[in-house]
Amino acid sequence: MSTSPTVAVFRPDDERLERAADVLETLGAEPVPDPMLSVDATDATPRSDADYVVFTSKTGAELVSEAGWKPGDETVCAIGPATADALREEGYAVDLVPDEFTSSGLVTALESRVDGARVEVARSDHGSAVLLEGLDDAGAYVHETILYRLVRPAESGRSAELAAEGGLEAACFTSSLTVEHFLDAAAERGIREDALEGLAGATVGVIGEPTAETAASHGIDVDVVPEEATFDALAHETVAAIPSRSE
Repeated sequence: MSTSPTVAVFRPDDERLERAADVLETLGAEPVPDPMLSVDATDATPRSDADYVVFTSKTGAELVSEAGWKPGDETVCAIGPATADALREEGYAVDLVPDEFTSSGLVTALESRVDGARVEVARSDHGSAVLLEGLDDAGAYVHETILYRLVRPAESGRSAELAAEGGLEAACFTSSLTVEHFLDAAAERGIREDALEGLAGATVGVIGEPTAETAASHGIDVDVVPEEATFDALAHETVAAIPSRSE
């Protein structure tokens, strides 16, 4: 095994992919940037009659600003610190960030507050059902606004080819959709089974249990699920778990 293990990373093809690659390089890995997500904005904004508005991504924060969203008295919630920072950078106040940076964490933080309240969930078209169902179970009147759609870039798939050749030593999946798009890119090239075999011999890290469940449903064994749902934690723990690094 090389002194610099090859690690696939799947982020939108913007500064997030560049930053993720930089993080992996600082950990001594050779990043394989493969943009499995592309953002198609809808120009929608959250409804104005909500008591709570929930954002689940940095992208959503930026897009509502571009679309001219003007908040009123809503309680603004962010799924984690990166989303909160993005909202603040766009000039929005953030009232709540859960202790656990996941959909389940948001439900836990809000469930005692939202009985009878109008909750607007502003996010992508591939958001987890956990958030909507959890808030609904807590007695909230939940409405979802789709701020953007996530599609797979036509050029994606370099990591699948590398996995199929046995040249990928780790992969960092940041959502269920990145898992599905990875496999779609492999299938498009006629190498799905070979890519799966390549992942079986690699260290696979994922953010959150929903992503782990998606991976498992497709026959991918997951080695790392960091307690903190951030890319930094995922990168650190995945690289540390690569056999040459953990021995």
